Amino acid sequence: MINIAISGASGRMGNTLIQAVLNHNDLKLSAAIDHPESDVLGQDAARMLGQKECGVGVTSDISHCDFDVLIDFTRPQATMAYLEYCLANNKALVVGTTGFDKAQHDQFKKAAESTKIILAANMSIGVNLTFKLIQMAARAIGQDADIEIIEAHHRYKVDAPSGTALAMGNVIAHELDRNLDQYGVFSRHGHTGERQAEQIGFSVIRAGDIVGEHTAMFALDGERVEVTHKASDRNIYSSGALRAARWLVQQKQPGLYNMQNVLGLA
Repeated sequence: MINIAISGASGRMGNTLIQAVLNHNDLKLSAAIDHPESDVLGQDAARMLGQKECGVGVTSDISHCDFDVLIDFTRPQATMAYLEYCLANNKALVVGTTGFDKAQHDQFKKAAESTKIILAANMSIGVNLTFKLIQMAARAIGQDADIEIIEAHHRYKVDAPSGTALAMGNVIAHELDRNLDQYGVFSRHGHTGERQAEQIGFSVIRAGDIVGEHTAMFALDGERVEVTHKASDRNIYSSGALRAARWLVQQKQPGLYNMQNVLGLA
């Protein structure tokens, strides 16, 4: 039995993760954490979802929580506080939060010297297979292709491009030995001039209730290859996160892992 803590308990992903843990017999929901101003503090985590009580009340104080793995899909500021706690208390951490800056990524690398962490821009198994496919495409035709990444999400998403889109860009850039900071193009407006050959372009859509769509386009003269992943259900992210948590507790050594490690694709 793996004891799981879920942060961001009142959010959409928090709700989905709590439900997913409750649905698996090999996992136990041991803590549900939310921000100090949350309206659900003190409520039973399962009752909050309209189910039979599970005996775990929503709290804002992680220091009173006991768990093997914390699964976090919140925002960078909150995640960094959870990272600090997990580091100090030798707890494993699965992070699906996006929008970290370079200094925060450096903190993850430092923390991973002594604790076990999975950091993934997207927990979907299909998305991580997509990363492998676009790596293959970049290797085969990337030097000759115009490369564009198009992503779409719901109206409530606060960061752009998505962490998954940036991860796709980094996979391609790494394969082509390019620096995404130098060759990434994140906005086009007005008279931009002709497209430069080595650019990796990003286009962003925010609309309705789109769960998540990502396409990497490799456009050649006369043909193009598009690798697309479309999500229609948030459960794909919770399923991936739970698979990651199961994998992480089995690891003997600290380290900064990702879903490619979990799926054996690294």
